Amino acid sequence: MNPRKPRFSGVVPPVVTPLTPDGEIDATSLERLVEFLIDAGVSGLFALGSSGESAFLTDARRDRALEVVVRTAAGRVPVIAGCIETTTARVIERARAAQKLGADATVVTAPFYTRVHPVEVDRHFRVVRAAVDLPLLAYDVPVSVHTKLTVDQVLSLAADGVVDGLKDSSGDDVGFRQVVLGAAGLPGFSALTGHEVVVDAMMLAGADGAVPGLGNVDPHGYVRLLRACAEGRWADARAEQDRLTALFRIVDAVSPATAGGSTRGVGAFKTALALRGVIAHAAVSQPMRELTDEETRAVAARLEEAGLL
Repeated sequence: MNPRKPRFSGVVPPVVTPLTPDGEIDATSLERLVEFLIDAGVSGLFALGSSGESAFLTDARRDRALEVVVRTAAGRVPVIAGCIETTTARVIERARAAQKLGADATVVTAPFYTRVHPVEVDRHFRVVRAAVDLPLLAYDVPVSVHTKLTVDQVLSLAADGVVDGLKDSSGDDVGFRQVVLGAAGLPGFSALTGHEVVVDAMMLAGADGAVPGLGNVDPHGYVRLLRACAEGRWADARAEQDRLTALFRIVDAVSPATAGGSTRGVGAFKTALALRGVIAHAAVSQPMRELTDEETRAVAARLEEAGLL
């Protein structure tokens, strides 16, 4: 049993943002997706993360998407809002908007585009937390922001009550385990892995939960996986993780010759959700592209293998 009693735990999928073909928020599909996830038994919702195309959306579309998620969730599970912007003042604006719209917590990265020193990264989190009275999770995603949060940074911020948890998408499993160990005495701290294909291993290492983009497509599978981990049924957990790992290869359906990592992930997830009838369109933000017919057939084949079609 985790002595920390984390504020956030379990499966917290980074909700994709359904769009209409002309790029507007598809509120009806987003409502249906939120219901699909909650009915599956997820423990929270992470709106406006990388899978939610936050970096691609205008402020008005971000606000609209978050409003729909919060309203549809209706307090049944907490809603964590990505406040992902280049600099501190911009993050504060997004965090205040999220608070006004009813989010239960914020998720904040290090600054990006600008070149920053670790001391400035530390100051960034402290200034944001002081400006907005909501729990704050640090989002470690160096592939996107080009700054790696160190173990000592995270633990120092946590010890001072600045960050309430870590959403780790760094791929640094050693560092993540060191954070888990270092935060053992910090009440309420939440250690969440974004590493979709080794959730069982991260839970064994002491993670409190997972934030898997693939959890949009198969939330039931991730809920089963974490339940097996919580009950110590590690063989069952491994079997479920193996099935999900095979399903994750839907991202390989998208040709890397004409699509970047965001298109391969978000595009594959949205295509799978459209094939499953959860959202109406697989539209993605420009300059990303939708999947071709051939790529869509490959996604469908993976869904069939996983028993989802």
